[in-house]
Amino acid sequence: MRRISLLIAAMMAACAVNAQIDDFQAVDDGTFAAEGYQNNRRLGRSDSVQSQHKIVPRGLKVWTIDERFGNRTEATPDTLSEMYMNTIFTTGLRGEYNSLGNLGSPRENRIFIDREDASEFFFLDPYGYAITQPGDFHFTSSLSPITNLSYNTAGNRTNGEDHFKALFAVNAGRKWGFGFKFDYLYGRGYYSNQSASHLDYSMWGSYLGERYQAHLLFSLNHQKVAEGGGITNDAYITHPETFNESFTEEEIPTQLTKNWNRNDNQHAFFNHRYSLGFFRKVPMTKEEIEARKFALKSKQAQQAEKAKEKARRQSQKDGEEFDEEAYDRNHAANSGRPDDAKIVGDAPASASKKQDGGGRITVDLQDSVQMKQLAEIPAVVKDTADQWMKEEYVPVTSFIHTMRFDNYRRIYQAYATPDNYYKNDYYTSPDAPGDSIYDRTRHWSFRNTFAVALLEGFNKWAKAGLKAFASYELRHYELPSVLAPTASAAAMFDGYQAWNQHDLSVGGQLLRTSGNTLHYDLTGEVWVAGANMGQLHLDGHAELNFPLLGDTVQLAATAFFHRDSPSFYMNTFRSRHFWWDNNTGFQTHTRLLGEFALEKTRTRLRVGYDMIKNYTYFGLQNDRVANNDNYLVQNSEANVRQHGSPISLLTIQLQQDFRLGILNWQNVLTFQKSSEQEVLPLPAFNAYSNLFIRFRIAKVLDCDFGVDGRYFTKYYAPEYIPGIGAFGIQETEASRTEIGNYPLLNVYANFKLQHTRFFVMYSHVNSGSSGDYFFMPHYPLNQRIFRFGVSWNFFN
Repeated sequence: MRRISLLIAAMMAACAVNAQIDDFQAVDDGTFAAEGYQNNRRLGRSDSVQSQHKIVPRGLKVWTIDERFGNRTEATPDTLSEMYMNTIFTTGLRGEYNSLGNLGSPRENRIFIDREDASEFFFLDPYGYAITQPGDFHFTSSLSPITNLSYNTAGNRTNGEDHFKALFAVNAGRKWGFGFKFDYLYGRGYYSNQSASHLDYSMWGSYLGERYQAHLLFSLNHQKVAEGGGITNDAYITHPETFNESFTEEEIPTQLTKNWNRNDNQHAFFNHRYSLGFFRKVPMTKEEIEARKFALKSKQAQQAEKAKEKARRQSQKDGEEFDEEAYDRNHAANSGRPDDAKIVGDAPASASKKQDGGGRITVDLQDSVQMKQLAEIPAVVKDTADQWMKEEYVPVTSFIHTMRFDNYRRIYQAYATPDNYYKNDYYTSPDAPGDSIYDRTRHWSFRNTFAVALLEGFNKWAKAGLKAFASYELRHYELPSVLAPTASAAAMFDGYQAWNQHDLSVGGQLLRTSGNTLHYDLTGEVWVAGANMGQLHLDGHAELNFPLLGDTVQLAATAFFHRDSPSFYMNTFRSRHFWWDNNTGFQTHTRLLGEFALEKTRTRLRVGYDMIKNYTYFGLQNDRVANNDNYLVQNSEANVRQHGSPISLLTIQLQQDFRLGILNWQNVLTFQKSSEQEVLPLPAFNAYSNLFIRFRIAKVLDCDFGVDGRYFTKYYAPEYIPGIGAFGIQETEASRTEIGNYPLLNVYANFKLQHTRFFVMYSHVNSGSSGDYFFMPHYPLNQRIFRFGVSWNFFN
């Protein structure tokens, strides 16, 4: 807690010294979303108080980019109070993830169509929430420097959870954007041997020019998780009355002690593109016009303040007393007509009259007072049609380069291991004597992608864009090496062995993103050389929007065919207790997914069908041996499996929201049917429901009071394997364990006051003396906990 307080103090001190960027004219390209400022506010009466009354324009625009091509897609910043309370959970926004219970623990999605594909370094897949991929990262552009501080907490110094995040974003003109993010999570754990500590520091920058655009992202990550292996008897939770004494959460024994998984990883991503094209004039958007008006008024106010200061100094030089009120009255009288004033009635008498060749009388308005004042105003600020037009650069052809470097190191370390916990012991090491373990693996990859794009929309015939690309990737791996045993000695650790692999792939894309009715994206990539030669990815997505009975119908279809070679680690892995050398074949995965949505009725339906052949997964075998009141794990062994027969999967998901006055009811219901539950187990039914009232106090404080719940039917969920940090199918019939059929309820209150969000919550409010509250076999969830969280935006 002390470290969190110091971090908050340091961040607030940094915010206090950030300089204000004054280049408010940088709005022509629509990068800034000008909103929130007050155009009618006075700038101050004198120079001495000018800085105190300076208007700070507020506006933030965020976007994501396509990793391969750098295309920007507008995104929505996380500023809503709705569902804010659930953003803190490792189990996901709607409880759709299985996890070990503690904040920051490994997790796996129960909804198969929402699972991410396995990565090359699969050890980090359970921590996807802690590492943001470049394609999901929010790049920023802001009207003024913005700082966001977020903090949530629960419990105390012994078992509590703390999560602190800080984000700072700033622009240097309209083209350059910069920022950094600091994210620190520390879950001590209500049960023994389950603490988690994650650290993420990211920096980014962007340049959005007319011809050249670039995005840079750099991040440093560290994940450290204590491994307890689960509790020794589920009855401590499900039937505590069977024991002669009661146990608090931290007193329940676990299978492992003094075991840790540590992951350190660094990532660098750079995408840039140069476009050839032409300029054309287009109308400004409403936001751009407002921002332009604000910039002009700011400039005029600055010029007026400079003129007043010049007059003040002149009076002092002449030995006269400067009459500020008289100066203001004089300049207010000569300030000209307001922007919305109109000339009515006859021309002033002072206007000279002339007779044109046709005998008509003309009036020379150049002699009028209004026209004299108008003539003195620069042409750029005259309220004409051209003033609200802008020059837009239309790219026709783009040349794109993307670079990505990822560096990983994983260490599994144990100072003590129970007798017979592992079935195999493949070698001993002088650095890890006796029953201690020190397994380490390293991996890095470096990828370059080059692309050429013919862009859509540069004329009426260019209805779609066309891209071609080529990608080259170099990968490096390190695993322990052993010295072959002799007649008198077992295998000994002999340093680390290295492997290098490379791949070359080519592909293309056809897409349409303009227009309001039909959008589509077709992408294909084939690996033509290297370790993964023969891989093939075909992806397609289409969207159709059309009006129907006063509503807007949205139809979307997604389809893909992926033929993938399992990662290096699925074929080759070496550690003290897990070892395999496989020759797995290609896994093929086909998906058809349809989506239907109605805006007015708040209805969204997804129907998906998956077919997988050669499904590759981990199988876990272990024995649970009775020992007094406990069941100790013995003969634990994990191996890679590949299921040759096709597996089919049907998914139907309905999202339906209701609103009646201040009453709101949100529901997400998911049905799944796997043809091979022993290989790909999934709950048949998964539900999330959120019932709350929403109202406003004093027209400024938004309030949500409600209760939400998550539920899924029983199934044999994959079990967590600490030694490899992954999830494996339970293969030992005698020790298979079901989880599910338990509703978990949270009671909460969300609030939003201007730029501040905060909540209070009782999580797992329905916990009692017993219950099957497991979201992972042998890893119980935390019981009833009071939680608090706040998120605060600062505009400097």
